[in-house]
Amino acid sequence: MSEITIRPMTDADMALAVEWAAAEGWNPGLSDAALFRQTDPDGFLVAIEAGEPVACISVVSYGERLGFLGFYIVRPDRRGRGIGWRIWQAGMAHLAGRTIGLDGVVDQQENYRRAGFAPSHRNIRHSGPAGGAARPDPDLRTPTPTDLDALAAFDAAHFGAMRRDFVARWIAAPGHRALFCGAPAGTVSGYGVIRACRDGFKIGPLFSTSQKTASRLLGALAATCAPDAPIVLDIPEPNASALQLAAAARLQPIFETARMWHGTAPEMPLGQVYGVTSFELG
Repeated sequence: MSEITIRPMTDADMALAVEWAAAEGWNPGLSDAALFRQTDPDGFLVAIEAGEPVACISVVSYGERLGFLGFYIVRPDRRGRGIGWRIWQAGMAHLAGRTIGLDGVVDQQENYRRAGFAPSHRNIRHSGPAGGAARPDPDLRTPTPTDLDALAAFDAAHFGAMRRDFVARWIAAPGHRALFCGAPAGTVSGYGVIRACRDGFKIGPLFSTSQKTASRLLGALAATCAPDAPIVLDIPEPNASALQLAAAARLQPIFETARMWHGTAPEMPLGQVYGVTSFELG
């Protein structure tokens, strides 16, 4: 094996990593490359062998206490050579001292256990056709800059860490549509974002204080798509209300991950998490 060097990704590296993710069937969002890397530019690492990228990982820090690991891919022709372990170690070092989360696919969960990660719950991916128009809802609004502080605080309460800059970019990115429920006036009782992907659309996050509000948001976001466009929603299995909502919307389970933590898991109200933001960033 040639010498391996590990460094932060360039724009070209990030674009290639997204292509690798697409080849793995992860169906990335059309704006994911730029948005993800802006969240923590030093947290997207690439392994280089003989001048070529051969592996990648994302290790995004959210302040000094929390980080999230994702985008862990070794190029298929370079697997089984220890490259994945090298970039894994570099990624974990980047998040040293923090609790680290990840969403692990089934066939990698035992490896993550051996690396010190403990399972918390399953996240179940649901998918189905968007379904058509929703009735106008005066309580649902598109966020404006004046709503950002309240929206970021609501997001932090459900995510486990403040990520104001990320929320600002996520709700306004090309191909993204955000809605929040601002009733009673001056409050946030739910918000969601739908984004265009290689195949259809993903909804995430979808955070809400009630199933009723989550249903209204889901319907309104899905209605921005063509009725037969596929939508995806990643639901924490402990949230029975979210699973009921998905069934009512005729979304079917198609895939699962385990949310796993290295260190003390952050407190978050899973009963109000109707859809996680992304498997890559938490």
